[in-house]
Amino acid sequence: MTDELLVVRCRLGEREAFAELVRAWHDPVWNYVRRMLGPSRADDVAQEVWVAVVRGLPRLKEPGRFAPWLFTIARRAVADRLREEYARPEIPLEEERASADPIDALVESADLLSGLAGLPVREREVLVLFYLQDLSLEDCAQVCAVPVGTVKSRLSRARRMLREQLTEEGYR
Repeated sequence: MTDELLVVRCRLGEREAFAELVRAWHDPVWNYVRRMLGPSRADDVAQEVWVAVVRGLPRLKEPGRFAPWLFTIARRAVADRLREEYARPEIPLEEERASADPIDALVESADLLSGLAGLPVREREVLVLFYLQDLSLEDCAQVCAVPVGTVKSRLSRARRMLREQLTEEGYR
């Protein structure tokens, strides 16, 4: 069933349609949030995204554009969390790692993910949306609220930065 039809059914009050929408999109949203913020914060922020979706679904003008709309909400939730964290005093790295789930820490130690984490937020964001969430350039532009040309330049810069970072670490 298409996202558009599910959105229309949700607006008509069908709970099963919303559950199906969540089943289809929870993992992509959670993965986006995890790649932007890390595994320790992904669950809470992903939950905030779905609360915002429930509240905003009646106002979605184009049900066929659900995916970009959803990732725009996720992007705002990530930005809000980053703003909150920048306002708090910094936690020493050892304390933060000690509180993380060991399985998540193992996954996060993967070379590519650590390379992504080393990129600036804007560049990391377009890489995650374009390559890992399979959004089109146009959808990435809509989510990031920038022109398509800006997305292209950020993608180019992000690929170059990631390549340089991985080369420095001895990959290649």
